[in-house]
Amino acid sequence: MQINVIVLAAGKGTRMRSNRAKVLHTIGGLPMISHVINASLNLQPSSVGVVLGHQADAIENHIGKADSRILRVDQLEQKGTGHAVQVAVAALPDSAVTLVVYGDVPLIQQQTLEAAIASAAQGNVGLVTAVFANPAQLGRIVRNADGDIQRIVEFKDANPAERDICEINSGILAAPTQLLKGWLEQVQPNNLQGEYYLTDIIAMAVADGVAVDGIFATSPVEVIGVNDRVQLAELERAYQNQQVQALMLQGVSFADPARVDIRGRLNAGRDCFIDINVIFEGEVTLADNVYIGPNSVITNSALGEGVQVKANTVIEGAVVANGCELGPFARIRPGTALGLGVKIGNFVEVKKSTLAAGVKAGHLAYLGDATIGANSNIGAGTVTCNYDGINKHPTTIGEGVFVGTNSTLVAPLTIGDEAFIAAGSTITKAVDNSDLAVGRGKQRNIPGWTSPVKRDK
Repeated sequence: MQINVIVLAAGKGTRMRSNRAKVLHTIGGLPMISHVINASLNLQPSSVGVVLGHQADAIENHIGKADSRILRVDQLEQKGTGHAVQVAVAALPDSAVTLVVYGDVPLIQQQTLEAAIASAAQGNVGLVTAVFANPAQLGRIVRNADGDIQRIVEFKDANPAERDICEINSGILAAPTQLLKGWLEQVQPNNLQGEYYLTDIIAMAVADGVAVDGIFATSPVEVIGVNDRVQLAELERAYQNQQVQALMLQGVSFADPARVDIRGRLNAGRDCFIDINVIFEGEVTLADNVYIGPNSVITNSALGEGVQVKANTVIEGAVVANGCELGPFARIRPGTALGLGVKIGNFVEVKKSTLAAGVKAGHLAYLGDATIGANSNIGAGTVTCNYDGINKHPTTIGEGVFVGTNSTLVAPLTIGDEAFIAAGSTITKAVDNSDLAVGRGKQRNIPGWTSPVKRDK
């Protein structure tokens, strides 16, 4: 059975009070429309037609053309949902099933969409509904005495009895494409808004003897659409809660499940512990027994088993081997690979460097474009001077090297195995294996010197 998806994303979203298209506002670090498109693509459709109007080019630039099934459909005049679907469905084959979803309903679940499609595959209409304690101004589902869906009434067109109904229309539906086309041709703007309502096809289906199956959403939050920033924030929390609950069921502990943000995808092993105010961005993988301290930010990185990330540490684009200790207040920048048991302490910055097993940099150092051999020790205040104002240059440090406090290593530079760099040295030339390198200015002590302050007195 061929499935085609239509994503409605042409509205202006004026209540967002934003210069950015509503569907490009993010949930969990990903634009709302991307959540919807990803859920649609998981259904293995033949096409996903995205109906665009307001800021169409900006939305198209974001969703891109990474998947050839994603097609742009322009709704030049915004005449309502019925008109939008009519524009998009015209080119679709009659023998298929069409699923209609919304670019501002980001938490819709795949299983719900599959249930709607299964109904349409049987020649029916699969309509996703939900029961809200406070339905507000959402469209109401009108059923007959036998519980069969008869029609949908929009709030502004509903009478008092209809407004008391708590079952709402999500707007998401699936139907045989040929039937959908025929019903859309009959839709008229006979409502207070003067728009072509997609919801009118429900009564048409009933009149034609086509069953309308109510597909209950797994929870009301699944079908909530975003109209303003208040609703956006509510769905952000709901999304984060979903991610955290899934991770806890997989064996991850959180100090406070409400105080963590996952803005991408987090894959975590067993017995990991995540403290408060931690942010994960992009693709992050944690092996078993990883500890993440409070206020840390981890982006597009992989952390091995037993890694300890102490408070206020930032890790981006790094591969961290088993048993490493990072922080507190460390910064690990893109292109960094840390070997077994590496220890990076407070206020140490590592950028595009490879540190072999057992390397230690306890505090107050900068290591950029460096390769450091196993079991070397980098003293406090050490800096690899990797930039000459035009180009970056590498520093290569062998195994078992001791670099003393406040050493300045001017790249390009090679330091051999077991070498010793005296504290306070500026090293500009290669150091051979086991050599002691001392690069200090000659000290002078001037007796009887008087400071300027004392002179003035």
